[in-house]
Amino acid sequence: MTKLQNKIVWITGASSGIGEALVYQLSKEKANLIISARRKRELGRVKNSCPSESQKNIHILPLDLSQPDSLKLMSEAAINYYGRIDILINNGGVSQRSLAKETLMEVDRQIMEVNYFSAVALTKNLLPGMIENKSGHIVTMSSILGKFGVSMGSGYCASKHALHGFFDALRIEHWRDNIKITLICPGYIDTNVSLNALTADGSKYDKLTKGQVNGMPAEVCARKIVKAIKREKEEIYLGGSELSGVYVKRYFPGFFTWYMKRFKLR
Repeated sequence: MTKLQNKIVWITGASSGIGEALVYQLSKEKANLIISARRKRELGRVKNSCPSESQKNIHILPLDLSQPDSLKLMSEAAINYYGRIDILINNGGVSQRSLAKETLMEVDRQIMEVNYFSAVALTKNLLPGMIENKSGHIVTMSSILGKFGVSMGSGYCASKHALHGFFDALRIEHWRDNIKITLICPGYIDTNVSLNALTADGSKYDKLTKGQVNGMPAEVCARKIVKAIKREKEEIYLGGSELSGVYVKRYFPGFFTWYMKRFKLR
């Protein structure tokens, strides 16, 4: 099992939800953290909520994943803190609540930019150093919707499906370089993700869904993710009964389609 003490970990989407919970959990593991999100003030709050003895090992690096031209410079800044990155956690992302026929193409592109292309870009920026060091771990937040599609989430599902294709291939390409790839597939987690979900015109959904409110607590999710990182798992599923959809889709695709035609996103 991999020890995380003194490992250098860069977390995106660290100002709330699962990302925030991961900061708290990894600080307990005595990792050296670089935490990123758009809201510098919220990152400061998260840092200050960690034990005082661990705060000196937490660096704040504001980052907007929707701005691809900035990602190279920000990657260099992250590396410069410690000289390397041992673990990248691609956690930042955006959800969706809109029908495909009504969703503007620029909204689809924005979802892909934030959820897929930013993770690919940050990974490629860090990859040369990991290859040189013959060590590295890329952890990417997918979703169980990276395994099947649902109504009102075509762009989101597409972005998560794309992550699996890229990172599964990357794992095979770089196993000789001792680079590990872990894909995290949550179901319903109790976070505010639905509040910031994009609607058809790009405005915020601004509602908490029943599924999120009744979902797995973020801190429980974070503990399970850290455990998966330590064990170098390739892929894990987190949530409740909704995880059954992964297996129903795989083994009973006809029934799955029949059921999903009648399913309402909660």
